[in-house]
Amino acid sequence: MQLSVVIPAHNEEGSIAETVESLINTLTESQIDHEVLVVNDRSTDHTVEILQSLTQKYATLRFVTNDGPNGFGYAVRYGLERFTGDCVAVMMADLSDSPQDLLNFYQTMLEKNVDCVFGSRWIKGGKVVDYPILKKAINRLANRIISLSMMIKYNDTTNAFKLYKRATIEGLKPFLAPHFNLTIELPLKAIIRGYSYTIVPNSWHNRKHGVSKLKIKEMGSRYFFILCYCLIEKFFSRGDFKKSMID
Repeated sequence: MQLSVVIPAHNEEGSIAETVESLINTLTESQIDHEVLVVNDRSTDHTVEILQSLTQKYATLRFVTNDGPNGFGYAVRYGLERFTGDCVAVMMADLSDSPQDLLNFYQTMLEKNVDCVFGSRWIKGGKVVDYPILKKAINRLANRIISLSMMIKYNDTTNAFKLYKRATIEGLKPFLAPHFNLTIELPLKAIIRGYSYTIVPNSWHNRKHGVSKLKIKEMGSRYFFILCYCLIEKFFSRGDFKKSMID
């Protein structure tokens, strides 16, 4: 089963080389058939030049440029329309997500034959390093609200780092969220629509270079919109979008 990894990148010249090299080396050493698809999201620094150089070194790397509206969600969606693998993970360009954790995600999907593998930094075995205190407080509150509203036990919905089978991604379309709220749209729709999933611990390390693209003040209402949409689908769609209906 070929593994694709979609990485959105906006002005990540300080991190993208280390991220790509660490990821590809880890997957290659583990003999996993893979592609790494970096979506350049209108970078204005040297991200593109670095990616061009890396494609000469790594045959399993390719990059595309999001020529539509920019932003995290748009960039991820651009990649999700263009990956070639049988399953796809979304990872960050700043190396906050661990390639070793991705191996665990992939092996878990194979062993359990589930449609999705969700990471959680807040269960036994999970770990965060240098997580900003305010961001952590907001994260835990937001995830608590989501889990209570949706009546699910998953406590890290906002974590972008997840793995989906291709058929699952197709079953979640069309995507609505254009920003970081895509991180909750994908897993919540997967759960609502009856796709199988399992939760495994993962680690998170704060970025060493650049600045976070997440603007908390701008995102609250956008997360709330997607949560409300998912609640409406859960309670009022009468199962029209269930996996069984699509199959």
